[in-house]
Amino acid sequence: MNIGISTLEKLFFSILLITLAPTTVLAQDGPQQGSNEVQVWTSAGHSVSGGRGDTGIWNAGLRYGWVLTDAHLPGILKGRFEYAVDAVPAYLIFQPTGTAYGVGLNPLNLKWNFVAHGRWSPYLEISGGTLFTTAKVPAGTSSVNFASGAALGTHILGPRYSLALEARYLHISNAGLGDLNPGVNTFELRLGIGKFWKRETQHAGRR
Repeated sequence: MNIGISTLEKLFFSILLITLAPTTVLAQDGPQQGSNEVQVWTSAGHSVSGGRGDTGIWNAGLRYGWVLTDAHLPGILKGRFEYAVDAVPAYLIFQPTGTAYGVGLNPLNLKWNFVAHGRWSPYLEISGGTLFTTAKVPAGTSSVNFASGAALGTHILGPRYSLALEARYLHISNAGLGDLNPGVNTFELRLGIGKFWKRETQHAGRR
């Protein structure tokens, strides 16, 4: 069974058009040093050249991140570094031999949040983690794999929550755990909803 990305593309651009509409709503501050990110996300995509083909992927997960630095670098590169962890409790991989169900954990997400311009807060990210499935992925290889990726996206900041829209390249392979290691390369679109928040420090007055 194969899945395309046409439906997700339509959803992606519909949300994009809505967020571009004129609004007087104030936005969050976005990623700031010392703030945390919480997010629920889902993504879907299809295999591209460079590995096994005819493979579709859908997954959904939870993210928790820490913005560790203030803004650095000059000009358009200026931004803040964030470290995040993803738990992925829902993973479906649609292969010619059938659907594999799995769970994943991505303990390594290195994210560069460029300085926000109005409601837009773009970012770059590289990530790595593990994937455990009920069937071998790709077929005939291994049910334990490693997932690495790179993403380009943007947060669209709202008054309480933010949307995250991104394009992601994901590589899945077993790093030699199986007899064969052809891997699967996919292009995905990802949609998340979450917020950046910062715990306020309150000082009790002295008497």
